Amino acid sequence: MADTLTPLTFRCLRRLSDGAFLSGEQLARSLAVSRTSIWKALHGLEQYGIEVLRLQGRGYRLVAPIDWLDAVQIRRHLGVHAEAYDVRAVDSVESTNTALLEQAVAGARGGLVLAAELQTRGRGRRGRAWHTGLGGALTFSVLWRFELGAGSLAGLGLAVGVALVRALHSLGVDEAMLKWPNDVLVRYQKLAGTLVEIQGDVLGPSLAVVGIGINFRLDDFTRSRIDQAVTDLVAAGAPRDRNRVLGRVLAHLAEVLQAFSAQGFGPLRKEWESYHVYAARPVTLRLPDGGQEEGTVAGVSDDGALLLQTSAGLRRFHSGEVSLWAAGDDQRRRSVS
Repeated sequence: MADTLTPLTFRCLRRLSDGAFLSGEQLARSLAVSRTSIWKALHGLEQYGIEVLRLQGRGYRLVAPIDWLDAVQIRRHLGVHAEAYDVRAVDSVESTNTALLEQAVAGARGGLVLAAELQTRGRGRRGRAWHTGLGGALTFSVLWRFELGAGSLAGLGLAVGVALVRALHSLGVDEAMLKWPNDVLVRYQKLAGTLVEIQGDVLGPSLAVVGIGINFRLDDFTRSRIDQAVTDLVAAGAPRDRNRVLGRVLAHLAEVLQAFSAQGFGPLRKEWESYHVYAARPVTLRLPDGGQEEGTVAGVSDDGALLLQTSAGLRRFHSGEVSLWAAGDDQRRRSVS
């Protein structure tokens, strides 16, 4: 896949967003470019999950119009939390987390949100790529500043999971559950994931860039590139309005981040455990050295560590390179590890 789409491609796609046919000549005239430029701009979009119908004598039409992100519309869904955020939507970026970390170092204020239509080098936990098609996901990052020291932010990733499940439940995705440490599942299929990156001094202040990726509508090409069982919001019955969904997620995230700033993860721990898909179940952990540990999930600690009751007693595991699956379930292991 090419690194990015051109600005002209995005301009063309926005002109086609109403689902009507437009000829190459009409597009070229309205965008003040040549018809050849239009052809090049709309060529090869299948790899981005975009299908453009081309009919001689009629022109171009999007088979499935794109629900574009709009910062104004997103803010309308933030309710009382609108003042907590500065929402910015961009067409394309390599990684929203990387871009926001750079802005944080340059002094950007807390509450800055960067949402991208297309992330060309999205990052997940353990360096895994996050694959999305254009308009097929919600990929965004939030910069939040804390007076707490960086060491006091342990458990923040799990707190973000609580916010995601609250938001999804409010949107009608009642089966949304959490998988330690950073995944959201529906029927054991991955719907969303998070990546929290922390910087700061031991005694404070500190900052976190909270990256979130939510599958919205997965196209066949994107689905074929993902090596685990996945689902999306459309299949899960959520509203087909990306701006509304993002606004609700950000609203719940503001509530949780404000609570975390005041009291840490402790008060959220029981709620997180109630959402854990493997609560009180036998599981197997794959460890960084290639070894395994088996036991029964006994909850999580106030710093976000997984508590595992093993034959040798109660053990604590922090996320790092550890991955988790249900004991003895090889299919599920391939699906959600």
